[in-house]
Amino acid sequence: MKRFIEGEDRSQSTLFPEHLDDYVGEDNPVRLVDVFVDELDLGDLGFNRVAPQATGRPGYHPSVLLKLYIYGYLKREDSLSE
Repeated sequence: MKRFIEGEDRSQSTLFPEHLDDYVGEDNPVRLVDVFVDELDLGDLGFNRVAPQATGRPGYHPSVLLKLYIYGYLKREDSLSE
C-alpha cells in the first residue's frame, strides 16, 4: 500500500490532449523545477518526513510540496500577503 497521495501519471492518456504533459510547454520553468527536485536527496537535506508514517491518512510527498513552493517562489506567488 502506498503511503503518499499520488497525482495523475503524466504519461496516462486523457481525452484532451493525449497526455497530461502536453499541457505544459517545453520551455516552461516548471520542467526545470521538476527535474531539479527529483535529483535531490531530501532525506540528506533535512526533510525528516520523507519516510511516510504507517498510520493515518497519507500525505503528499515532500518533493511534490517542494516543487510547488519553488515554482510559486519563481512566479512570485505569495498567498500570505493577501
